[in-house]
Amino acid sequence: MSNECIHGLEGGLCAICFPKPVPEAVPATPAVRASRAKSAPSPARSKTASKPPSLRSAPASSASGATSATRPRPSTRAKSSIGPKSAPDNVGEQRIYHLTHIRNLAGILASGGLLADASEAWAVRPAVDISSVPNREKRRSTLIAGTENTTVAHFVPFFLSPNATIWDSILTNTGDPRLSRDAPYAENFEFVILVSTVKKVVEAQSGHGEPALGVIAVTDGDAAGTLTRVGATPETSDRVLRRLRAEKDAAALLEAELLVEETFPFELVTIVAVANDKVRDVVRGILAESGHRPKVAVYPPWFHASEPVTA
Repeated sequence: MSNECIHGLEGGLCAICFPKPVPEAVPATPAVRASRAKSAPSPARSKTASKPPSLRSAPASSASGATSATRPRPSTRAKSSIGPKSAPDNVGEQRIYHLTHIRNLAGILASGGLLADASEAWAVRPAVDISSVPNREKRRSTLIAGTENTTVAHFVPFFLSPNATIWDSILTNTGDPRLSRDAPYAENFEFVILVSTVKKVVEAQSGHGEPALGVIAVTDGDAAGTLTRVGATPETSDRVLRRLRAEKDAAALLEAELLVEETFPFELVTIVAVANDKVRDVVRGILAESGHRPKVAVYPPWFHASEPVTA
């Protein structure tokens, strides 16, 4: 029998249902310093015997009969910086999030994955369109720098945060010109969030044989924004992503996008996040006939408006 928790995770992997125990504070025991007793030099030891080598200083020279200690040679090692070294940024662990309505999920499975708006592979358009007409037209006319006549609409969009600004606008019923008229009035539990990682994207793009993915781009804001900077090569996209992750102000991540050209195979989705257990059961029913069944996890915090940040 599975020990899966209500959030869809197994084996005690959920930090909410299986919190780690708080470590007990152990009082420090002061070290006892042993007193050094003077002793007469051993007659068996030669007077000219040198001290054993030390990492702190260089050994005395044996070429001279002088009894005084030689000067330690200056160390060529660079002085270590004060404080702990910063761990390298593993961008592969960065999650990416695609928001869609639950009524669109069956169509995604039928097409084998997420399709870009401008893709010619559409058989049936999404049942629920979240994007407004003006926003869709703007993305269809905005070119991606570094590509040949490729617009934003030729890419499948992903957020870099589950609290992305446009998603928060739906949760708070806030007017946003990028959203369709009905999107802000939909219930939060009507949406699902398809989750993957940058590592999955990179592996699919650089895999053996024909790459499963096309161009990968990263933006530091709305992809159709006038002032948005875009990285559309492996080097520039990696640089933009690292800069976003290094920002002390997390607001940039709330607007940023990761774009995948043409299509994103459903097999690269690792988690389908939902608002409650009832929706989880519905989603599992939809995925029952799919060749790829990712984990369906209930994670309510992603389906509630983020708290405003005050100075």
